[in-house]
Amino acid sequence: MSRFKIAWLPGDGVGVEVLEAARICLDAVGFEADYTPGDIGWEFWRSEGESFPQRTIDLLGASDAAMFGAITSKPVQEAEAELVPALRGKGLVYRSPIVRMRQLFDLYTCLRPCKAYPGNSLNYKEGIDLVIFRENTEDLYSGVEFSPVPDELKATLKKLSKPFAHFAEIPGDQFAITCKINTQKGCDRIIRAAFEYAKKFGYPKVTIIHKANVVRATEGMFLETGQRIAKDYPGIAVDDANVDAITMWMLKNPKNYGVMVATNLFGDIVSDLAAQMVGGLGFGCSGNIGEQLAVFEPSHGSAPKYAGQCKVNPIATILAARMMLDWLGETGKGERLEQAVAGVIAEGLVRTYDMGGAASTLDMGEAIAKRL
Repeated sequence: MSRFKIAWLPGDGVGVEVLEAARICLDAVGFEADYTPGDIGWEFWRSEGESFPQRTIDLLGASDAAMFGAITSKPVQEAEAELVPALRGKGLVYRSPIVRMRQLFDLYTCLRPCKAYPGNSLNYKEGIDLVIFRENTEDLYSGVEFSPVPDELKATLKKLSKPFAHFAEIPGDQFAITCKINTQKGCDRIIRAAFEYAKKFGYPKVTIIHKANVVRATEGMFLETGQRIAKDYPGIAVDDANVDAITMWMLKNPKNYGVMVATNLFGDIVSDLAAQMVGGLGFGCSGNIGEQLAVFEPSHGSAPKYAGQCKVNPIATILAARMMLDWLGETGKGERLEQAVAGVIAEGLVRTYDMGGAASTLDMGEAIAKRL
């Protein structure tokens, strides 16, 4: 029996193809594991009314780690319309399986390293090395939403104070509410994880990203927590920036930043910008990490227009596999895999369409495997 149990969750669209390329590389680097496929994604929503079935939840609970491909998500009415006829009108509501997974298994750290590998013509600038820590279970992704707004919530708004009272006069079906929920525990652990990472890997500074000047309660808590925790790490500099300003400063002076930490929505936005600066989402790997389980994925979506064409760049997924190896303690194999990726990029002979070439998804996977 292999040492590790890995849940294999291709999901939708190009998720199937990029995971296949990653598996080629994992085999080539000598990683021995038992891979168990799991059901997740849009087809299971359509046929079962559940995009994240209990059998897949059970599989994750029995696994050491998981590799996840991509999912398709659609707005409420479109999701309802795509259910098989027998399931329509039963009050089923689509929720993103990856968001549910993060919350069910408390995968509170979303870790997104973005590195400019030498020789990649898509790099915004050479030498970029950004690591985004995104809180993964709270904030505007908490799933506490109201549409239409019930009368009892309108009445509560009216009681609270004048700034909210005028909303109570609006018909409940004419507005919607999404709650931004951040806890002290959530702020503490993601910020401390960022400082620990900077300490372990020699990054001189941590940048706290926020919007505390406007979103005073939740973002104010996040900023104040960061300033408090920074005192425990006197050898690491700390600065902070409003989320709108940091998108400008990252482009202007990317080498001024290393480890960055943010709440869920802002971390999502900033990490996509960082990925584009090092070549685009074809290079953007992501880890959803908790105390007992971690799920690794590319940060791109299911790209349905490319599904079945074996066209998209699998490097993001292969780098996510590298992250999985590190998390499982297989650091030597992880380093070898990253070196192989870097070597193929630098050589420039095998390039997918986004890199200006014609190589397929599996061509890229096999080229990296060959270097191993």
